[in-house]
This record gives sequence, C-alpha cells and structure tokens, in this order.
Amino acid sequence: MAAKDVSKAAEPPKPVHVGGESLIDRLLPHLKKIIVGTIVLAVLLTTIGAVRWFRDRKQMAATDQLARALEIAREPIRGKDEKPDPKKPSFASDKERAVAVLAANGLEAAGAAYRGGLMLDAGKIDDAIAEYRKGLADKTIEGVLCREGLGMALEAKASAEKDPTARQKGFEEALAAFAAMQPDEGGLRRPYALYHQGRMQLLLGKRSEAKALFESAKQANKEAGGEISEAIEKRLAALGAT
Repeated sequence: MAAKDVSKAAEPPKPVHVGGESLIDRLLPHLKKIIVGTIVLAVLLTTIGAVRWFRDRKQMAATDQLARALEIAREPIRGKDEKPDPKKPSFASDKERAVAVLAANGLEAAGAAYRGGLMLDAGKIDDAIAEYRKGLADKTIEGVLCREGLGMALEAKASAEKDPTARQKGFEEALAAFAAMQPDEGGLRRPYALYHQGRMQLLLGKRSEAKALFESAKQANKEAGGEISEAIEKRLAALGAT
C-alpha cells in the first residue's frame, strides 16, 4: 500500500446536506430567531443565577440570624443578687431572655415548638397558643412538643382568669391538649403526658383521677428511664400514696 502524501493540503470538509440543503442553509432563515432565542436564554440563565444568588444570600443571612438568636438563648440567667457584667452577657429572668431571642428574629427554621416556648416565656400567651397550633399535626417529636406546649399555654391562660367558670373551662381545654399529647403508650414523652393530665385533674379538684394518672405516669416513667421520678413521687406523696 502506497504511503499517503502529506505534502498535499487536505480537502476542506464538505457541508452536510439534508434534503438537498446544507444545515447552514436551513438555519439561515431562522438565524434571527435563534439569536433572539439565545439572548433570551442567556438573560433567563442570568436571571436564574441571580435569583439563586439572592436566595442563597438570603438563606445565609437567615442562618446567621438564627445562629445569633440561639447564641442569645444560651446566655445564662444570673442570680438574684448578681449584677450584670458587660463582659459576660446574662439575663435577669427567662422572660427577659425570651424577649431578646424573639427580637433577634431568624427563628423560622427553629420550629413551632421552640418559637411557642419563647413566646410563652415572654408572657405572650395568645401568640404562643397560635404558634403551637401550627405544629399539632406533626407526626414527629415536634408535634408532641407542640401539643405539650399548647397544654401549658392553655393552663397559663386559665390560671390568669379571675372568673371561676372561665378558669375551669381553660383547665379542661389544657387537659384535653395533654390527653392528645402522646397517645402512644410507648411514645416519646408519654410519662410527661400522663403527669400533666394528673396535674390538670388536681386543678379541677379530681383527686382520685389525678392519683390514678400519677400512678400510670410512674409506671411509664420507669419504663422510659425515670426522667421525672422525683416530680411524680412528690405528687403521689401529697396525695397520701406510698
């Protein structure tokens, strides 16, 4: 086989023909549309990029706000006779700290249970009730905590009522919230749910029902690791149980 003569220039590539026309020929009538489309696409991609940039920037800002809020939430409550120290941030009460955390904003990602707890600590009971209700249907621990928090908020609101009828109705609503808190006998915070129900029955003047609930809470607590043994024993002792 003869060697290929590389001294001769290679032939230019032939245009591709489709149906008797080159591809370029077929595109020429649509060139203006293609250019416009390319510009539109470029603008669109730029816009998408800008939106993503602003979104990411917004998310970063929200994360920074949340971090700052949580940093404030970790600052301690100083003793009654302890003076404020600018070098060691602290708060005079849980209420003062909760107000400061809420003012920091950025709590959207913290969950309704956490936000509701801050509102309750800050004395904003109606706001806390509304916040807790947002998470009642959650199937995770968030839902359990929201139902527990709702019961506490309703109890606090009832305790502030001067009218006995309104107070009793409020305690009954709190009891219902605690009864719905954790229906699963082996679920998270089940001992707390029973304990809270016992407390509400006591406030409603139903000692025998309260005692039975505290006994159930004691058994559930034992199975759960004994987190609130002391509180339950104190309640039972006050009711004359051994």
